[in-house]
Amino acid sequence: MDKRNDPMGAAIRDFYETGKAARLRVFATGFDEDELPVATLFRKEDDMPMLEKQALSLCKGRVLDVGAGAGCHSLALQAKGMQVTAIDISPKSVEVMRQRGVKVALESDLYDECFMGQYDTVLMLMNGSGIIGRLEGMPKFFHRMKQLLAPEGFILMDSSDLRYIFENEDGSLDIDLNDGYYGEMNYRMQYKGIKGEPFDWLYVDFSTLSYYAEQNGFVAELVAEGEHYDYLVRLTPRRNTVL
Repeated sequence: MDKRNDPMGAAIRDFYETGKAARLRVFATGFDEDELPVATLFRKEDDMPMLEKQALSLCKGRVLDVGAGAGCHSLALQAKGMQVTAIDISPKSVEVMRQRGVKVALESDLYDECFMGQYDTVLMLMNGSGIIGRLEGMPKFFHRMKQLLAPEGFILMDSSDLRYIFENEDGSLDIDLNDGYYGEMNYRMQYKGIKGEPFDWLYVDFSTLSYYAEQNGFVAELVAEGEHYDYLVRLTPRRNTVL
């Protein structure tokens, strides 16, 4: 990532240094402009949603925090005495994480094979499925997870089913099937004059995620459901049994 083209990192840096930030604007194809409140990226564990608290309580062993942002989950786990590696593609975010006390914070893309390790827990929160990008990216994602997971390791991921956006009062869905899967989004962020590049982001319903997990050698376990079509899932590689 070009260090000059890092809107989220710039917003995180401003909030860390001054306690406030301008609007981090979010543009999605086909939807109205939205905003990501930067303060939420710095929240303490007590202020986290129930699904995030539950995910943190289930982490074990060496943890890889993917898309760690300002490091709120990594810091919460470190406070419990856990060994955490935090990765993010935003260079400014990684700098802030280190300054906030995240012991191992690396500027890395999840798919960069220069980055390796054996992790007992891969943690992907704040709609962690988004990093997969599109449904066609599922095989690549699960292949990468097999490279990074230690024996008996698992993934903890949250996501949301966006069907509520398209659902009519009678329960039918107002979706054009020719447009592809309804949870595939394309976003762009802007902070002040810094405009980020467009990127794909995936919201996936549990049934669809379970199907792709099964197809790629994983078992999906629904851990908990939130209040607004969101859920937490544990994904575990299927163990081959010898009879």
